[in-house]
Amino acid sequence: MKRTIVIVAGGLAVMLALSGCALFRQDTPTRTAAMPGQIEPIHAAAITRDLAVFWVSSNGCTDKSDLRPVVDHMGADSTITLRRIEQDDCKTPMADGVEVIWSFEELGLTPGSRVSVNNPYQLPSTIPTT
Repeated sequence: MKRTIVIVAGGLAVMLALSGCALFRQDTPTRTAAMPGQIEPIHAAAITRDLAVFWVSSNGCTDKSDLRPVVDHMGADSTITLRRIEQDDCKTPMADGVEVIWSFEELGLTPGSRVSVNNPYQLPSTIPTT
């Protein structure tokens, strides 16, 4: 009898745990296609009322067309994931990286929207001076 109660209680705990996971999964945006390129580590990001500004590493040739912002919408909130589409194979690293800017209009966002950034942060590399 005790064994049956323990098994039922254990099964109930597993069902509750799985149902909790299902609740969290509903908040996750669904992506039907693979994201382009590779996720780009950023040095910094700033979101204003109608601009998204990023600082990224560059070997001397990175420009805005090498990167693609992917915007996911979840209700009133949006998340930007900056992806690198083209590699920068130049040989002149820029210590502070480069600044790239997108307007909210370019991103399909309403001015003043709540936006978060989904990229990892990477400190700028320091170039030794000789």
